[in-house]
This record gives sequence, structure tokens and C-alpha cells, in this order.
Amino acid sequence: MSLHVTGSGFDPWHREGYVATLVAADRSSATVRAYRGDVDAFCTWAGERDITDPTSVTRRVLREYLAGLAQRAASRATIARQRASLRGYFDWLVERGHLAESPAARLSAPRPTSKLPTIVVREQLDVLLDEDWGDDEWALLDRAVCEVLYGAGLRVSELCGLDVTSVDLAARRIRVLGKGNKERIVPLHRRAVRALSAWLDDARDEVANSESPPGALFYNRRGRRLGPRDVRRILDARVARGHVHPHALRHTYATHLLEGGADLRVVQELLGHESLATTQLYTHVSKSRLQNVHHRTHPRG
Repeated sequence: MSLHVTGSGFDPWHREGYVATLVAADRSSATVRAYRGDVDAFCTWAGERDITDPTSVTRRVLREYLAGLAQRAASRATIARQRASLRGYFDWLVERGHLAESPAARLSAPRPTSKLPTIVVREQLDVLLDEDWGDDEWALLDRAVCEVLYGAGLRVSELCGLDVTSVDLAARRIRVLGKGNKERIVPLHRRAVRALSAWLDDARDEVANSESPPGALFYNRRGRRLGPRDVRRILDARVARGHVHPHALRHTYATHLLEGGADLRVVQELLGHESLATTQLYTHVSKSRLQNVHHRTHPRG
């Protein structure tokens, strides 16, 4: 994977080398695309101002670039990500000897605003987990998908990437490949195990066809590996009122664990979070829910 550099020959920005380093470091394809796009956007902007190579870039130039993003109404999160991308890129240039020092070393950017995760309301969760959808193949698929998404707190990409060999029904656990190709083991509750057993025993082979990947745990209606869009369609079809995003089930899983007394470090491990600070956001969700309940129910709330 490499950057699309205008023209041919030597690129003074060394972008292809930078991207090759990211790929060699086993960064996810989404991360590589994001960093690549951020660096490419900056190089294009710099070229329009006759800044033709990294040695001409100063901290003032970088501040001007970030300020321009703010003027174009880019979000705080986008600007913060651009800053992080540029810091990583210029650090790499220093490490490879293309620059003596990084102009982005002490570059400041606005902190992204903390947005509390959205969780699924009780009525929607009841529909997804408790209503009888029948016992045809697609009802069994939908039930298994919803039970695993909520019951194991998976990212939708992790769920879609599951293979049959990822599941150990006897031990009630699944092996999940998360961000950065990091593997973790997540326990399954009994209802998720029952839903998976029903899908595997009574439905999976029935919906498979000649183009079905033999190892995939879940198939869509074309017999292909289940994808994120398929999961969204399942949730939209099964929730009669409102909309449930797949990631909201992961948020709900984490919030319910913490409200039930689970240790923060344990929840971090179950979710596959790199940083504890990411998991701590769910403690704020729990506090916010408690405040809302108090406000609605207490006579002087």
C-alpha cells in the first residue's frame, strides 16, 4: 500500500517510505489510510504555498494549516487527528535522517470534545433479545448476531471476522481478533451460546452455497461472509421503532458491566481497549444514567 503521489520520480516528502513503514509495523488498513490521507492533504496544501519539501516546514506553517482546518469548520476531533498524523510523520522523517528535528514536536491542537457513548434503551434491548422471531434460518442468524454483539461487547468488524474455529461453545468463550491484530478471549453467556448452537446446528449449512467461505461463522443472504452493512440491516429490521447502531450494543455491554460492579481493568480487557482512559468514559455514562434516574424518580429530583 502506498500513497498516490502526483507525477513520477523522487518525492521530496518521502511519503511512500512513510506508508511502507506503517504497513511493516502491522498497522491496520484503516489507520494506514487515515494517516496517508492526512499527510497527503497537508503536502497538497503546502505545495499550493510553494512549500516543496519537509525542510521548509516550520511549526508556524503547521499551526497555519491547523488553523485553516478550523476556519473550514473541521471538527475538533478531526483537527486533533490531523495533528497526531503530522507528528507521527515528522517524527518518522527525523528517525530516517530526512530532518534534524521535528517542527511538529510541540504542536498544539484543540482537544476533541468528550462525547458520551450512546447506549441502547431498555425497550429496544428487550425487542432484540427477548422477542420471538421464529425459527427459520435468518431468524436464527439474527438472534445469534444480536446475542453475541451485546453479550460479548464486540466491535462489528470483530463480529464479522469471526470464524467457526473462533468459537468454543463447550468453554463458553470466543477468540476475537481486535485492533492491531491483537487477540483476546471473551466469555459468552448461556443465551449467546444457545443462539450460536442453533445457528450452527440448524441454519448455517442450509444457507451456505458454492461461494461461501467455509471458515466464516456468519453468512449473509448471498452466502458471503457477513459484513457491517448486513449487521446494520439486521438491527434496523428487528427494532420496529427507532434505530440501533451496532456499536451502541458494545457501549451498552460495557455500561451494564460497570453498573453491575465489574472492575474497570477487567472491562478494559474484555473490550480490547489499548488505553484505560477509553474505558473510563463508560464510568461517566453510568454516572449520567444514575443522575437521570434520580431526576425522573426522586420527589425532589
